[in-house]
Amino acid sequence: METLNGKHISLRALEPEDLEFVFELENDENIWALSNTQTPFSRYVIKQYLENALKDIYEVKQLRLVICDKKGNSLGLIDLFDFDFKNKRAGVGIIVKNPDNRDKGHGGEALKLLVDYSFSHLGLHQLYCNISEDNKRSIQLFTNNGFIEIGLKKDWNFNQGEFQNEYLFQLIRA
Repeated sequence: METLNGKHISLRALEPEDLEFVFELENDENIWALSNTQTPFSRYVIKQYLENALKDIYEVKQLRLVICDKKGNSLGLIDLFDFDFKNKRAGVGIIVKNPDNRDKGHGGEALKLLVDYSFSHLGLHQLYCNISEDNKRSIQLFTNNGFIEIGLKKDWNFNQGEFQNEYLFQLIRA
């Protein structure tokens, strides 16, 4: 896959050199609730994951891209998951690692690039995302990019001793 270039950021495939970046991100307990992670990942497991990340989306049913600034610095990750070619849909997830890099438009630009790529190159008909009811920043990001709330899953996730509701958002190709 070629690099997807935007005005301020680009999306690129994972490289072996991303080991430490992905390791730190996946082991950040502050974002475990977003990814339903329960335990830390070893460098060995992340290294194996990176080796398999080169496989085709049609084989592994997911695509993870690194969000980079114009200097090539890694800012975060954006994913297509549960890729379903038959039904032409996939889930979307996004995280910008450093809080200082959030609310600067990087996530919105990355999401727009991924949506365009999904519809024009992968031929998808729809994308969806699952967002915790209290994650106002993500709700705004996805609604600003055309995703529509289609449902609320009550008591869907159990985090820090309590159940939390989760919204389901969907974007259908026009």
